[in-house]
Amino acid sequence: MRSVIKIAALSAVMAVALSACAQSRMTLREGFGREVRADLVAQVADPDAKYSGDPKPASNGSRASLAETRYEKGAVTEPASTSTSTVGGGR
Repeated sequence: MRSVIKIAALSAVMAVALSACAQSRMTLREGFGREVRADLVAQVADPDAKYSGDPKPASNGSRASLAETRYEKGAVTEPASTSTSTVGGGR
């Protein structure tokens, strides 16, 4: 019985001693996740985007004002209906 206790104690001491040799890292490798963060940054729109072309994109203030008025009154002009094309064949 004493030899079993001695072996168990020796095993416990050896396990503790060997655990000091193990290295622990919080990540799998250096720079883990760097690529994902770089991809996310690349997909973020530029909040200070400027139009590089001259002239600036055209808009019509009076038409925009009329559209906003119609929207506020609930009288929005419905878009034209669209349909799929049909291809005839056979007989």
